Amino acid sequence: MSGEEEENAAELKIGDEFLKAKCLMNCEVSLILDHKYEQLQQMSEDPMNQVSQVFEKSLQYVKRFSRYKNPDAVRQVREYPRSHLHQNLLCVLGNLCPETVEEAIAMVPSIKSRGRGHDDEAIEKMLNDMSLIKKFE
Repeated sequence: MSGEEEENAAELKIGDEFLKAKCLMNCEVSLILDHKYEQLQQMSEDPMNQVSQVFEKSLQYVKRFSRYKNPDAVRQVREYPRSHLHQNLLCVLGNLCPETVEEAIAMVPSIKSRGRGHDDEAIEKMLNDMSLIKKFE
């Protein structure tokens, strides 16, 4: 992104370093941190070599705010709208799970304006499908 352009998350102008990075949903971060936590516990028999408080709080946070618990459900959410939605938008919707089109647009304004802007019916179908995945996980 050139120095002249101002970053604006609502328009997905988030900088080159973020455009190249893979965005994760809280549930995916939870799985990664859980795995790392288990590794640290196995490697460390020394009580002085404890997991940091920041790590523990981060793990607690993502577990608390994970909308999906089952890795298969996460995979379904990621795969469903792949051709329809930018991965960063998908992660925001997957983390927040808005119930209405109005909530989704308020939380993610670029869903209506970005390139292939989605109409209200497409957004509603997407939200309903994501809700069904969550319901049956």
